[in-house]
Amino acid sequence: MKENVLQTNKNGLAVLVGAIVMDIAGIAAIVAACLTFDYEDAFAAALCFCIVGSALLIVSIFLYAGLKILKPQEALVLTLFGKYIGTLRGEGFYFVNPFCVSVNPAAGTRLGQSGDVDSRQSQSSAVLQAMTSGIVRPEVVTNKRVSLKIMTLNNSRQKINDCLGNPVEIAIAVTWRVEDTAAAVFNVDNYKEYLSLQCDSALRGIVRLYPYDTAPNVDTTGDGVADEGSLRGSSDIVGRRIRDEIQSKVANAGLEIIEARITHLAYAPEIAAVMLQRQQASAIIAARKMIVDGAVGMVEMALERLGENHTVELDEERKAAMASNLLVVLCGNRDAQPIVNSGSLY
Repeated sequence: MKENVLQTNKNGLAVLVGAIVMDIAGIAAIVAACLTFDYEDAFAAALCFCIVGSALLIVSIFLYAGLKILKPQEALVLTLFGKYIGTLRGEGFYFVNPFCVSVNPAAGTRLGQSGDVDSRQSQSSAVLQAMTSGIVRPEVVTNKRVSLKIMTLNNSRQKINDCLGNPVEIAIAVTWRVEDTAAAVFNVDNYKEYLSLQCDSALRGIVRLYPYDTAPNVDTTGDGVADEGSLRGSSDIVGRRIRDEIQSKVANAGLEIIEARITHLAYAPEIAAVMLQRQQASAIIAARKMIVDGAVGMVEMALERLGENHTVELDEERKAAMASNLLVVLCGNRDAQPIVNSGSLY
């Protein structure tokens, strides 16, 4: 179903003025009828005034029922006797057929900023609490307007296994808006709950293609060639893939996914300590490798400089001893305490 935007209904102010005039005329007619009843020969005229006044008041009530006010970035989906007739978009004072009914199945569903879709039970309890406290907000109970604003769905954390089988905790923030109000209202039962479920499904599908950290012989793009993609190092690419996956699922619901971003990423608690030790060991090994490479270069440079100027003539055994001592000094964790030989070199 495609959206049909109604463009010729911004005449609510004129209808309101007409309804007020009809109310005044109707009240005046009823008052005139009451005054005329005192005369016996004017009973027919009094009855006529009463009927006309009552009719004017009844018609004005119907006119009031057809008045609709929309704020910026709001829409109203209208049906007439079960048939979709159009959508009111944009701010303004509208008048529609008084028998039209606004439809929005997701009116009682709220997308939280720190959790998933609120349940209808919690929404009902909030309404009941407002009613019992004497504060009844009509927009909470009967608001059927569809918001066209850009909104954010901040899904709760999920535990998902990455492509290596390691459990990770991940959460995403999805920025979205309603693009086609008719499709959002009529193509799915509740477009907010539908969006939340599709976000969970897309997140699980994409995360299973990536390792948490860079791993060898892993193909994350599906081209058959191993790459260096990972959840931690390729967060922008992962976010775009999640966004495209969600968009493909919710296009039939008239929703537009603007952006998807990873807001939380960590190993699951049961393996977090082990993975931390693994990362620490990798960092220590990399640091040691760099230290050894530097120390070997310094030893080679020292031997070459001593040999160039014939400062000291060393045989192979003395060179090996010197190299061993320099490596111990340069690669040690503590400062060296050298012993000075004050006698002969040999």
